Amino acid sequence: MEAPHTISIREPDGSIVTFEPHRLLPSTSRLAKEYAANGYPDRYVVFAEKQLRARQTASRGDDVETVSGMFMSMILRPSFFPSQASLLGAMSSVALIRALEEHTDRPLGLGWVTDLYCGGVRIGNVTIEGKLDSFTAYEHLIISFSVIMDSENFPPRMTDMIKQVFDSENTSISMIMARNVLDKFFRYYPTIKSSKKFMDTYVSKFALRGVTVKCELDGKKRSCKIIDVDRQSGSLIVDAGELGIQRITSPSLISIPKKIRLRKQ
Repeated sequence: MEAPHTISIREPDGSIVTFEPHRLLPSTSRLAKEYAANGYPDRYVVFAEKQLRARQTASRGDDVETVSGMFMSMILRPSFFPSQASLLGAMSSVALIRALEEHTDRPLGLGWVTDLYCGGVRIGNVTIEGKLDSFTAYEHLIISFSVIMDSENFPPRMTDMIKQVFDSENTSISMIMARNVLDKFFRYYPTIKSSKKFMDTYVSKFALRGVTVKCELDGKKRSCKIIDVDRQSGSLIVDAGELGIQRITSPSLISIPKKIRLRKQ
């Protein structure tokens, strides 16, 4: 089998990322997990401009469509403990939104824990999957960034201006975005154990304040009004009516809408 084409990128912390670009993949995270199981190194990145996505149609039921955007999964073999990784999702989300702010003039906001909203519509997120080699250490982490792109959110005029600063004519806007995300991520990554730098940004970009959602509390689905995010733990703070102020620590306990009204930053 022919070895995949890769690019070496030096990041702000001095490390080297190996970047493997593709036009289309069924799933960047699936390939990254396969690579991680086969011993691929720390900071190996799989990227695609298009990815397959399941959808439901009235006529044929489950179907698969090709979507365009920025899809990227990164293998990390971290030295920190699992107990220190609770805010990794928030940190990764901050890297994503800071990078995309350079590519659109539409309002961007963060959901909970890692959803990205543009103009009030959810267009992307970050997912994190880990494998432990013991109770105290990771064998690897897979961090995946997904953003659906269209001309309304990412107008050609703005993206063309950004592309002019790059030398390669073959470098796509999606790839430039991915490299910007990596640049931002590795500026924050060394601060994972002292979270103030990125959590202040996360809280300032949090877009769900005042949104009413369904939460599972005390064995029942209840309407709750979102108040804020805790800077220390990343937990969601909600007003649960007769139950008072509650902290939600698991995304499985809450249903957040795909569309919201973004507040002014």
